[in-house]
Amino acid sequence: MAGAFALILAAFGSTLFGAATDSNTLAADKYQTINQSYTGPDQGTAGGDVDVSRDFDRTLVKKQAKAQAAQRAIALKNLAQKVNNEADRQKQNQWVLPVTGYHLTARFGQSSGLWATVHTGLDFAGPAGTTIVSVAAGTVKSTGYEGAYGNRTVITLLDGTDIWYCHQSSIAVKPGDKVGPSDVIGYTGSTGNVTGPHLHLEIHPNGGTAIDPYAGLIAHGVTP
Repeated sequence: MAGAFALILAAFGSTLFGAATDSNTLAADKYQTINQSYTGPDQGTAGGDVDVSRDFDRTLVKKQAKAQAAQRAIALKNLAQKVNNEADRQKQNQWVLPVTGYHLTARFGQSSGLWATVHTGLDFAGPAGTTIVSVAAGTVKSTGYEGAYGNRTVITLLDGTDIWYCHQSSIAVKPGDKVGPSDVIGYTGSTGNVTGPHLHLEIHPNGGTAIDPYAGLIAHGVTP
C-alpha cells in the first residue's frame, strides 16, 4: 500500500514540475517576442533598426546641442544687428542745440515794430561768428540770402520737417549735402533785418507753417 502511494506521489510531482517548466518556457518565449518587437526592424524607418542604447542618446544630444549652439549664435547676431540698427536710428533722430554761448531773446509769437508780422522763430543771441550746427540729421534744401532773414540755410530732416537757420555771417554747406546732428552748417551774424548778431531758428513741420521752436526742441529732448 505504501509502495503504491509513493508511486502515485512521484507521478504527481513529475506532472507539477513539468507544468512549471512549460510555464517558464512560455514566459521566456513571450519575452523574446516582445523584445524582438521592440528592438527589431523599425517599420517607420526604411531598413533601420530601433536603437535605444545610451551611446546613441549621447551622440544625439551632442549633435542637437551643437545645432542649438549654432542657432543661438545666429539669433544673437541678428539681435545685435537689430540693436545696432536701432541705435543708428535713434542717433539719426537725435536733436541737439544749434549754438552754444547764447541767451534767448525774441520768442515765437511775439510782436514788435521790427517785424512785419509776429515773430515766427526763436532767437539765440551771441557773439558774431559763433558756430551753428544742424539740430538733427537731414539734407540741405537751400542756402542763400533771403531778404529780412539774411543768409539762410534750410535743412529738411528725415521726417520732412524744415529747419531754418537765419542771419548767418557765412554758410558752410550747400544744397544736397547730408548732415547729422552737430555737423557745422554756418556761423552766426547780423545779415538781414537784425539789431545784433544772433541765430533766428524756425521749425516748419512738413515744410508748412512754422511752429514754436522752443516747444519743438523740448519735444525732442532738447532744452534751450
